[in-house]
Amino acid sequence: MSLELYNTTKRVIPEEKLERVIRHVIEAEGFVPDVVVAVFCGDRLIQRINREHLGHDYATDTITFRYNSGREIEGEFYVSLDVIDKNSRRFKTGFENELFRVAIHSALHLAGYDDSGDEARAGMKKREDRYLSQLPSL
Repeated sequence: MSLELYNTTKRVIPEEKLERVIRHVIEAEGFVPDVVVAVFCGDRLIQRINREHLGHDYATDTITFRYNSGREIEGEFYVSLDVIDKNSRRFKTGFENELFRVAIHSALHLAGYDDSGDEARAGMKKREDRYLSQLPSL
């Protein structure tokens, strides 16, 4: 079981708590983080990944790749701290709150949840909110 976090930016983030939260979400959804890599990066890297793998030439908040099926998750996700910063100001949520929301969102993608379509998006948002409410105890 391995969950590895990498911060490729100079910005300080709460890595230990992020690791606990990501692990909690994956396990609470009935999965095991067999090999999970979380990369916290800037716009340039996530835009390149978005362009090369998804054909979209713009930065986004997160991109998730799941490499297997079953209960033991092998996958990785990338989170742009630049987009997190912009969105936290835009939605007036605070950087850390937005960071944890997107990390939770990414973990839910690894667990198989999809957010394409209004109903699926609403279901994911509900789960995100539930896990965000648990942050103080994690």
